Amino acid sequence: MSETKNIEETSGLPEVKTFEDLKLNENILRGIYSYGWEKPSEIQSKAIKPILEGNDIIAQAQSGTGKTGTFSISALSVADPEIAAPQVLMMSPVKDLSVQTYKIIKSLGVHSGLKVSLVIGKGLGKSEVDYGKRMDIPNPDFKSQIIVGTPGRIIDCLERKKLNLSALRLLILDEADEMLSKGFKEQVKKVFNYLSEEVQIALFSATMPEEVINLSKSFMRNPVRILVKAEQLTLEGIKQFYVNVESEMQKFEVLCDIYETISVSQGIIFVNSKQKAEDLKEKLEKKNHTISIIHGGYNQYERNDILDDFKNGRTRTLIATDILARGIDIQQISLVVNYDIPYRVEPYLHRIGRSGRWGRKGVGINLVTLDDATNLKKIEKFYDTLIEPLPMNFMDLTK
Repeated sequence: MSETKNIEETSGLPEVKTFEDLKLNENILRGIYSYGWEKPSEIQSKAIKPILEGNDIIAQAQSGTGKTGTFSISALSVADPEIAAPQVLMMSPVKDLSVQTYKIIKSLGVHSGLKVSLVIGKGLGKSEVDYGKRMDIPNPDFKSQIIVGTPGRIIDCLERKKLNLSALRLLILDEADEMLSKGFKEQVKKVFNYLSEEVQIALFSATMPEEVINLSKSFMRNPVRILVKAEQLTLEGIKQFYVNVESEMQKFEVLCDIYETISVSQGIIFVNSKQKAEDLKEKLEKKNHTISIIHGGYNQYERNDILDDFKNGRTRTLIATDILARGIDIQQISLVVNYDIPYRVEPYLHRIGRSGRWGRKGVGINLVTLDDATNLKKIEKFYDTLIEPLPMNFMDLTK
């Protein structure tokens, strides 16, 4: 993708201070408060109202600011429980994000009377697993008012006439930069073929490459544009450091030093491949570390179980590929280590954004070989940020 240029925010957008100011249905308010949210985040204060007023929107906001809550609350408010047909379709590029969105919207909508279904397919990864064997992902009801899913499975259901979108009011694309990139663009276009021209469109992502913004002009009607300023995209509150290393072996030695020195409540180590994840897990286990691992080789149910163990503190360290980088909300993460620097600049924000969510403090440490130095410079330029050498007193970083 070409270099990202921040969208120009629509001027004069009112910011609401409370959820009551949005004049939401009382049952949706009950769900919000029972979920533990007391007041809207910045993106929620800006974006929910324009959606409820019927506008198309493009919303660019960093990870951990409440994007999922924004479009979940909007979806619940747009849908009518009296109409037994899909009225909101929410699509994400990966199954993990769809599962998370499904669970959040189910929780927020617990009092709403609306049905929500997850449509991500049965054959997931290494093994075939049937929906019905797992209560956390039941069989989809295609008359549900809100459908959450991935493009490939949605298209399959449309082509087999299981899913009818003739009553659809709102289409939400999460991680729109990925959804409208080369890998997914044709699938998204196929879905558009099943939609009325009157369907409202909402795009959400932490990064908005210029070609995505240009592409959106072909299917959006004068969208409201909502921007998190560039300085906020550097993830304020997250300290970013690098360590120069000469080799893969030295990477491992530095990682061990970090974990022996810093007090880490929970941390994620990102690598660029499944094989690297497996190899690193084996090495750390030989050093008596208790490690979880997650990558695309695990099916959706296995990934759910691994994440649940991590979220509940049964494991403190998780090795992951970029399948986990986008949008997974684990509040207690204090450290992210880029064992491998990402090949592209966009995933960096999503990786580092796993720590410091909703304003919490966090630390990101990048292990940089000579070959990685150019990529790190690109990342600094892209996000207009400074990644500093790891200081000698780094044992105090996560306190």
